[in-house]
Amino acid sequence: GVCVAITPWNFPIAMITRKIAPAMAAGCTIVIKPAELTPLSALALAELAQRAGVPKGVINILTADTEQSIAVGKTLCESPVVRHLSFTGSTEVGRILMAQCAPTVKKLALELGGHAPFIVFEDADIDAAVTGAMSSKYRNAGQTCVCANRFYVHKKVQAEFIQKFAKAIEVIKPGNGMDSGVTQGPLIEPAALEKVERHVADALSKGAKLVAGGKRSSLGGTFYEPTILADVTTDMLITYEETFGPVAPIIPFETDEEAIQLANNSQYGLASYFYSRDIGRIWRAAEALEYGIVGVNSGIISNEVGPFGGVKQSGLGREGSAYGMDEYLELKYVCLGL
Repeated sequence: GVCVAITPWNFPIAMITRKIAPAMAAGCTIVIKPAELTPLSALALAELAQRAGVPKGVINILTADTEQSIAVGKTLCESPVVRHLSFTGSTEVGRILMAQCAPTVKKLALELGGHAPFIVFEDADIDAAVTGAMSSKYRNAGQTCVCANRFYVHKKVQAEFIQKFAKAIEVIKPGNGMDSGVTQGPLIEPAALEKVERHVADALSKGAKLVAGGKRSSLGGTFYEPTILADVTTDMLITYEETFGPVAPIIPFETDEEAIQLANNSQYGLASYFYSRDIGRIWRAAEALEYGIVGVNSGIISNEVGPFGGVKQSGLGREGSAYGMDEYLELKYVCLGL
């Protein structure tokens, strides 16, 4: 039947194609409501699809400004014509859409908030962990749902990790993404910048140590410096709210059990990461972490063959891989008497 996809601004093309592909493969038409901050990418994609020969009416783009976006989403959720809703975005909005879909009992695929933990055990390859932390934390200026948002580092290796991590971020070059050598862009809007500033200010006011960054970039606009905070404690906002910005808070731990408990102490359960060279520890941690995705000795976890999705309040269902097709199919049992 008719499917609806409500997509975010941070990957305005990839998030659409990830939903279009299985819908079309299952023989469904799809209505896409792109984020109001990035509608042009969706319109360009629809134009390319039409040029490629996709029949009219298979892929449909429905844009809305900020004022109308909520009403449009509500209409799509409540329509009895729509059989399936796929949403990528915040947990708060996901809850609202889920409630709006309830009267018509739609099939749902929700990819929601992340707040990913990144654990560095005492036996980790520190250089590899720093490389992974760079990939996971600072890509897209920290504005992805799988970005590491909490760094738990064993006390025995904390000093070495912080020293090497601080050195590594010196190579990050903010600026216009079209310019050569630039590796980090701005935050999406002023509200995003204000949230990052609020998290950093709260942490510093409660005793966190500023290792690097910590302020708006001299470039102006919504640029924020790559930031590292040490001596972070669990009463700080940044440890229980998703920052969605280029800030790495480092929290020390002493035992494996403590690290796992801290990592799991969240309503979110999308992505997680850890570094270790002990195969026994690797299997224990991978099984104990309450997350839909676990990156072991790797800061990059997304690919076309891995099922992408979370547990707890990070969503329902999976995207990508062979399992992603299941969201657009219904299982029918036919019992034939002979």
